Amino acid sequence: MQVILIKDVDNLGGANELVEVRPGYARNFLIPQKFAIEASSSNVKVMQERRKQAEKKEAKLLAEIANVSAALKSAPVKLGAKIGTSGKIFGSVTAIQLARAIREQKGYEIDRRRISIIDEVKEAGTYKAQIDFGKENIVELEFEVVAE
Repeated sequence: MQVILIKDVDNLGGANELVEVRPGYARNFLIPQKFAIEASSSNVKVMQERRKQAEKKEAKLLAEIANVSAALKSAPVKLGAKIGTSGKIFGSVTAIQLARAIREQKGYEIDRRRISIIDEVKEAGTYKAQIDFGKENIVELEFEVVAE
């Protein structure tokens, strides 16, 4: 029996995908749990239209990610921190501070949970961080820690 998945199902497929399953599995589990619908001709047309719209949306998103990536790679983001006489930072540099610096200097609002600092920041200098935009789109960002 062919069904169209509404949601991602482990070991079966992703949303808006046409899959072949046993009739009992479809009738007793997938359809009642709202994981799938029957693959009638009209439902297949709706699925194809949704897939086209999703591809357009993803292409637009990839273009936006490319713009943000180019802006972030153009120059390092400067981040001010309190530094002692030995050159070490008081406290630590966090993703929250980095997200705030990106917003102020580059004009892009990036969620702090998407930012991961690669190296441990202990003193002034240049460091790297990664921004994960999802779907395997990871941008590497350089930032510079300077004395306040």
